[in-house]
Amino acid sequence: MERNIPPICWIETVSPETAEGELKNIYHQVAAPKGNVHYLYQAQSLCPKSIQGHDTLYKSVLHDSESITPMWFLEAVSVYTSELNGCNYAIMHHGANMSHLLNDVEKSKKILDVFHADTPESFFEGKKLALLNYARKLTLSPGEIAQIDVEHLRARGAVDKEILEINQVVACFNFSTRVLNGLGVSLGSEPVGFYGSIETTDSQD
Repeated sequence: MERNIPPICWIETVSPETAEGELKNIYHQVAAPKGNVHYLYQAQSLCPKSIQGHDTLYKSVLHDSESITPMWFLEAVSVYTSELNGCNYAIMHHGANMSHLLNDVEKSKKILDVFHADTPESFFEGKKLALLNYARKLTLSPGEIAQIDVEHLRARGAVDKEILEINQVVACFNFSTRVLNGLGVSLGSEPVGFYGSIETTDSQD
């Protein structure tokens, strides 16, 4: 008997099991460490090249070994951006990634709670709070961003490479969450998070 599998989104998709040619190769390239292809990418299966571009962008902003911003904080910014956009799929995935990198259950829960309440000032301060406030403004009011916003970040101790790294994460996740929300991508039974059992030595500073 054929299984009745709920659709992963509101449009037609091609599963990894039935993919052929270019799409099959791209699915192989973007598969998660656990071997699955995220529903975010399957939702774009009618345009395979967009999957490839999306994955390249995502990995360049969150998995670049040359980033100077702590990886847990890059994940935190992605979660906050996703909360502001009301995207549960991204919140679940990147909340799990942040928690893995922090390796601190209590701290992770507190951060997730303040993001959900949109009160980062109740946990963060200084440079990190300024970067989160920039992320908020860039997400909700991008047309109001001005040079003074960048100058404010520098005044709080952020160097230009940090500012660019945060800018790129926010831009990437405003794109991703619009793909997810706009196509109704469901988390379903998909394995959550990127890391699984992969060890990390990332700093919490």
